[in-house]
Amino acid sequence: MTPSKQRSTKQRAAIEQAMTKADRPLAPQEVLELAQATLPGLGIATVYRALKAMAEEGFLHEVHLPERTPMYEVAHHGHHHHFQCTVCQRVFDVHACPGNLAGLAPPGFLVDSHEITLYGCCRECASNLSGG
Repeated sequence: MTPSKQRSTKQRAAIEQAMTKADRPLAPQEVLELAQATLPGLGIATVYRALKAMAEEGFLHEVHLPERTPMYEVAHHGHHHHFQCTVCQRVFDVHACPGNLAGLAPPGFLVDSHEITLYGCCRECASNLSGG
């Protein structure tokens, strides 16, 4: 069931729209800024409550990256990884995977899953740095 069928409010609709349109992991503050374009009076407490509810309902997925507060992304993605820009700090999806990494574990260890985060400069920041 989509969140909009659960309980539709204009606040929740603005947050859903922001998440879907961004199509990348967002921090709650980023969600607030994007959703305020549609609903200027939206507050951060409402954003946190809605994000938590949408994650519990399965519409959103929490993304945990080292040294970051939890971020959220629409849960329709399968297994994927992330790229964090070290300039603007935005996080982007990487829809590729090197495959089975079990061979990297010490002998006798069993790997259940893996997460990979790439760090560097996003296209927009790289363009700004190069002057183009």
